[in-house]
Amino acid sequence: MQFIADFHIHSKYSRATSRDMDIDHLTQWAKLKEISLLGTGDFTHHLWLEELKSKLEPMGNGLFIKDGVYFMLTTELSSIYSKNGRGYRIHNLIFAPDFKTVDKINHTLFSLGANLASDGRPIVGLDAKEIAKIVFDISEDCVIVPGHIWTPWFSLFGSKSGFDKIEDCFEEFTPKIFALETGLSSDPAMNWRWSKLDRFSLISNSDSHSPSKIGREANVFDCKLDYKEIIDALKKKDKKKFLYTIEFFPAEGKYHFDGHRLCNVRLSPKESKQNKNLCPKCKKPLTIGVMNRLEELADRPEGFVPENAIPFKNFIPLDEIIAESKGLGKASQAVENEYHRIVSKFGTEFEVIAKASKEELLKAISPRTVEGIIRAREGRVEILPGYDGEYGTIKIFDENEQDKKGEEQLSLF
Repeated sequence: MQFIADFHIHSKYSRATSRDMDIDHLTQWAKLKEISLLGTGDFTHHLWLEELKSKLEPMGNGLFIKDGVYFMLTTELSSIYSKNGRGYRIHNLIFAPDFKTVDKINHTLFSLGANLASDGRPIVGLDAKEIAKIVFDISEDCVIVPGHIWTPWFSLFGSKSGFDKIEDCFEEFTPKIFALETGLSSDPAMNWRWSKLDRFSLISNSDSHSPSKIGREANVFDCKLDYKEIIDALKKKDKKKFLYTIEFFPAEGKYHFDGHRLCNVRLSPKESKQNKNLCPKCKKPLTIGVMNRLEELADRPEGFVPENAIPFKNFIPLDEIIAESKGLGKASQAVENEYHRIVSKFGTEFEVIAKASKEELLKAISPRTVEGIIRAREGRVEILPGYDGEYGTIKIFDENEQDKKGEEQLSLF
């Protein structure tokens, strides 16, 4: 069966997350989005783990279920440590097949001094290689996936904190790493430019801190909802079972371009080079973004597609499309009401943004919003790239079309 999976989210016990990041709200939003499988996130936090154990029913195959939505036990660790005279900050996702394994991982991390109660995504002073040794010694069925691998400050290849080769990070455990998370600021096409990544399955996840954001990036499978079968599809990079990823337009991500947020400076890699990677206003170092860092390591031209590449599709979340078509903020009550009205008509958000025909959409949605959905599907958008922690801005309609939005606004009230 085909299904959508989002493996990387957080709970209400992580910093800067919504208090609604609990099992009940996640289940509700997963159904709205058409997500069949969610990672739990944060299984290292004792209070969240109690909720998981009390509310999730084990399926006996490495997955758990709540009201028709499946869950996989996952967490994210932030490793901050020194190696060979340099500091590194690496985020790794851990997948586990059962609570017994989770309890062993948590016990071992706690015994090594990790303050697991401090945050849903705890900081540990352990080398990423040591994390791998701990996890794989406990269970070979566990999976480690380096998270958002290009993010400047906390990632495997980040410009501020990462490595130039995965082997330098995980050393002898590198062969056990078979999947990488691309992050919101890059998509698979960007990663295909570096031949060293060809053997890895490139997965995409929302890294959501609020229920409405789950599924903004995700993975589409055609296999049994079974832990080992899903992991096997990733391990083998099986194109018959791992069909494609759902992606942000990467320029919308917070670290796509270089820049300096305090000075409102946003630069392309070429412009950064011209400025010697310094802010042209204050002369302090720029935050070098994903595009620049990838250019540094890439050994192929833009547009190169490896033979074994898993496809991807770029989408814009429905609330963003509604907001622009109406000329309103996406957090407004009117946009939220319209979102739920549309989804109730079609069943799920994914049905609206990805599958329903234009003719079907026009029967229930205003023409301008439908035009926005179609343009988003076809990639006919303009994006002011994100930089130094600021999300990029997508424009679906140009300025000459903005005078049409008044009619759309009136239809909401």
